[in-house]
Amino acid sequence: MMAATKRIAVGVAAFTMAGGLAACSGLGVGFGSGSGESGELGTEQGAHGAKKEAPAAPKSAVRLIGDGSTAYTGTQPHQLKPHRLKAGQRPPQFVVFSWDGAGEDSQRLFSHFRNVGKKYDATMTYFLSGVYLLPEDKRHLYEPPQHPAGRSDIGFNDVVGISDTVDQLRGAWLEGNEIGTHFNGHFCGKNGGVGTWSKEEWKSEIAQAKAFVKRWKTNAGLKNTEPLPFDYDKELVGARTPCLEGQRNMIRAGRELGFRYDSSGVGKQVWPKKTDGLWDLPLQLVPVPGRALETLSMDYNFMVNQSGTVKGDPSQHEVWGNQMRDALLRAFGRSYNGNRAPLIIGNHFESWNGGTYMRAVEETIKTVCVQKEVRCVSFRQLADWLDAQDPAVLEKMRTLDVGQAPKEGWASFLTAQPEAASPMPAPPAAAPPAAVPPGAVPNVVGPPADAHTQLTPGTGATHPVTPAEGR
Repeated sequence: MMAATKRIAVGVAAFTMAGGLAACSGLGVGFGSGSGESGELGTEQGAHGAKKEAPAAPKSAVRLIGDGSTAYTGTQPHQLKPHRLKAGQRPPQFVVFSWDGAGEDSQRLFSHFRNVGKKYDATMTYFLSGVYLLPEDKRHLYEPPQHPAGRSDIGFNDVVGISDTVDQLRGAWLEGNEIGTHFNGHFCGKNGGVGTWSKEEWKSEIAQAKAFVKRWKTNAGLKNTEPLPFDYDKELVGARTPCLEGQRNMIRAGRELGFRYDSSGVGKQVWPKKTDGLWDLPLQLVPVPGRALETLSMDYNFMVNQSGTVKGDPSQHEVWGNQMRDALLRAFGRSYNGNRAPLIIGNHFESWNGGTYMRAVEETIKTVCVQKEVRCVSFRQLADWLDAQDPAVLEKMRTLDVGQAPKEGWASFLTAQPEAASPMPAPPAAAPPAAVPPGAVPNVVGPPADAHTQLTPGTGATHPVTPAEGR
């Protein structure tokens, strides 16, 4: 069970926007897709291309690192081999499901979604908070930038919670999932929040996040537990910052430490590009059914827009979950039938509003990951595919706006020589908003872009509060 009192750490400005609502065939090799032009979003279960199958490393290949908290065990199993698109080949539709914090507590949501991922051939990214591997009695080992030693806005863990979390991290990696970082103390806002940190302070935070992963056996006294089966210095290639703050200096620090991508931004459903040498893979603005606005593709943002509290009106729980699910499916549809830009979705292992957002995410996974030409992948796998592509082809695909398919079809669009600096086409006309069920959604705007929670020692029990109570 995870530890500490549950409270939400809030501290970023709103990222909703008024706007209109908008609304798989032969496969290529590896991450590739077919070159055909047909394929509307339907219910037919499609093939998944090259299977993510690679045997686990033999016992003889295991090499313990440091105190044995981590180990080199060979190449990660269940990875797809990326291939460059052929001329005229339609790109696959990538979907990334990601999880901030990534600890296992009494709700057992980490283990649950691992099983969901296996069932629907979805690999995901788990952004681990390093303090989830640090016991309360060793809190002094954490020296956060601009804060006293032993301070954390999400608390620390207990030995049972650390053991449970390590079990999930181990299994997740062996199943092909990625272990990224959500850093440590989750400090937001102007008074020492991550948005005020320098590059050197971010380097310290990253080094400590790695250290807690590399020394959990010593810190928690779990000497006889199996190691995590990876070298975290090599495994850690990307992150999402607390409250989506501090991205600029974090990227500067991360680039020097071998990071390959960042998911701390706010963006649109268009093909990504690099910022300061890292792939910028932001959370995205998605259409909200029944509302003339878009909000970020994260459970927390839907919760704040709908109820403003994690314990809203129970009679609306199902409506709110359906609205989030349908928003994600609309976002998927306008990429899948449009520009094929990767869809980025962020979540927390929380039961806000009766667990309705967890249901929404699971139903989204069940619907989209079985579609033809769809690849539900981790951020690392997406970065691998992007790195394998012709930069000129990626640049041409970036000329397609949200939901915009090539007028001449993909075969012609990606057969012609890409033009340098093509102008951005005008966006497609907005669809009329759907009717809102009576009393379904209060008119709340301006959700914080991210949140996190503390843990309750030894119990995993939740004590939800409204966003205004957290920091």
